[in-house]
Amino acid sequence: MDEIIERIASAAGISPDIAKTAVQIILKFLNKEAPDDKMSILFDALPGASDLVSEDEGSSGGGLLGGLMGSMGGMGGAMAAMNELNSAGLDMGQVQSVASELIGAAKESVGEEVVDEIVSSVPGLNQII
Repeated sequence: MDEIIERIASAAGISPDIAKTAVQIILKFLNKEAPDDKMSILFDALPGASDLVSEDEGSSGGGLLGGLMGSMGGMGGAMAAMNELNSAGLDMGQVQSVASELIGAAKESVGEEVVDEIVSSVPGLNQII
């Protein structure tokens, strides 16, 4: 994951620490919203991804709004993830860069079909990326 995080940081013009936080937020969101079988394939193909998701499992960022929106699932979950990404210091352009690079890395690892199924299964995700 370190190589992917460095790649994302460079593409988005952000620090590796912020890139790691952003990837963690996105993967946690996907892990909650996307089909388990597809996420298992993704986690198997991206060494360290499942560890990143389980890190800091007790704290859910996003504040009150993020918590309320996240509990709604679907589109509310996407809005909560976006709120967390904004709270981490990313603007919309940076969020799109992070998401685009992460999706590109995922497609390189598991192929377009699996990633496209993940993206299409999550309400609101296509509006972020």
